[in-house]
Amino acid sequence: MDLAVNYSYLDENVEKIKDKISAAAKRAERQENEVVLMSAVKSATVEEINYIHKSLGINDVGENRVQQLLERWDKLDRENLRVHFIGSLQTNKVKYIIDKVYMIHSLDSEKLASEIDKQAKKHGIVANVLVEINSGSEESKGGIACEDAESFCLSLARFENIKLCGFMTMAPRCENKEDYYPYFRKTKEVAEYIWNNALGHSGKPIISMGMSESYEEAIECGATMIRVGRSMFAK
Repeated sequence: MDLAVNYSYLDENVEKIKDKISAAAKRAERQENEVVLMSAVKSATVEEINYIHKSLGINDVGENRVQQLLERWDKLDRENLRVHFIGSLQTNKVKYIIDKVYMIHSLDSEKLASEIDKQAKKHGIVANVLVEINSGSEESKGGIACEDAESFCLSLARFENIKLCGFMTMAPRCENKEDYYPYFRKTKEVAEYIWNNALGHSGKPIISMGMSESYEEAIECGATMIRVGRSMFAK
């Protein structure tokens, strides 16, 4: 971290984001500590990532690209840092990140699940994963269709080196903020039904949804993790 650089914009941005998280949680009659603020770091520098981690207490960061993750891995201050992979993941890239990431957020096929399981087994670890739900039924996006998510989650039981921790969605980009609500509500409904009924788990799953333009609506709909990038690093 370059101490000569003025990072006050990060201080201000994170404070504003946390204020909005608090307000959104209050509107939903939730506690703000129920929501994990993850920094989506695609556009960030290593120095910015290290600053928000060590100085602002953001311990979860999400990488979108395998190559970018690998290029800055050794430069990250990784003490107490949880690096998540939140982008689309090709099967041939799994081996490069499996021993580095805390969680993979974009599991959406049995082929990918099989590769994650295989590579995790090689390293003697159990990989934390989220199943990606295609809440907007968009052909241009990855993710499992809502109606197929239950059978897909049940199929993961055969993989000994995968731990399903919850669900993720990327809602369609909406012109009006209120248009996000149906996608987030649907994801929460599907997630909780699968978790409690189909899988018979107790407790609550991770529900990762909401980005810079939509995290307040996501929190109001039950998100337990939000992925904020652009509004965190804007100067």
